Amino acid sequence: MSKISYKDAGVDIDAGNSFVEAIKEDVKSTFDSNVIGGIGSFAGAYALPSGYKEPVLMSATDGVGTKLKIAIDSNKLDTVGIDLVAMCVNDLICNFATPAFFLDYYATGKLKVEDAKRVVGGIAEGCRRAECALTGGETAEMPGMYAKDDFDLAGFAVGVAERSEIDRSSKVKEGQVLLALPSSGIHSNGYSLVRKIVFDKLGLDFSAQFNGKPLVDTLLEPTRIYVKEFKANKEKIVALAHITGGGIVENLPRVLPEGIKAIVKRDSIKVLPIFEFLGEHVEQDEMFRAFNMGVGMVWVVEQDNVEAVLANTDAYIIGHLEAGERGVELI
Repeated sequence: MSKISYKDAGVDIDAGNSFVEAIKEDVKSTFDSNVIGGIGSFAGAYALPSGYKEPVLMSATDGVGTKLKIAIDSNKLDTVGIDLVAMCVNDLICNFATPAFFLDYYATGKLKVEDAKRVVGGIAEGCRRAECALTGGETAEMPGMYAKDDFDLAGFAVGVAERSEIDRSSKVKEGQVLLALPSSGIHSNGYSLVRKIVFDKLGLDFSAQFNGKPLVDTLLEPTRIYVKEFKANKEKIVALAHITGGGIVENLPRVLPEGIKAIVKRDSIKVLPIFEFLGEHVEQDEMFRAFNMGVGMVWVVEQDNVEAVLANTDAYIIGHLEAGERGVELI
């Protein structure tokens, strides 16, 4: 009886080794002075940054949802890694944690080294934009678990915060101003609805044009990373809300204390063309619950600091805080 190898079972160890070699330079490009050691150990080492009185480690994890399906089907794999990093680090800064390092998990039925290299190249680019180190990751080849060409991603970010700065809602009060930081597009939420509209209801394909370029490019526009803006304006920010699934109405209340409500002027929001397009097929209230509508983050800022923040970012005013039942009123 002939012998069976691991490769016969669908797992190619040599491909895995080749992949590690292929991504080394991209990964190293994200390292900072706190990274200890190189690539290939069983765990990544990162020195705790100095300058904190009571440093607290904070963590966040996420994926990119069914946006990944569009990337796979269109074979445009270079930017979903940016999305993966963005979804994690944008959460960290909402608790005033500065991203330190990132890890990824890439699971597939059949490892295609060139495809995986493109994905990790995007992750490395996301880490460079977030100014954090890609200290490790795991690639799992699992035949029988995933359909041909399919893969999944998960990301894990760790940041450092000052203990006294973590609780932002305790600093939020009436009279403060709400600033919107524009999103780059749909970001990484609501794609099951996007796919239902674009491909099922309208029957469009990847060759369809939108605003002078392929629609798929707009759908895969990577999630904006706000870490640099946060660092540059940290002293002037009271609180931050990352606008993900649930939109402004679900995410902004997460930074509000009891007895404070947010008044958001609907007409002040700079709605992106892609949301106007999708909104032709979805009720407006549902749009505001499913999508960011062009607002990637909302910052709460004291009135005295509004002018300085506006001058230093592309933010704009969308509302204010009042006494009332905790929540968001779109007016």
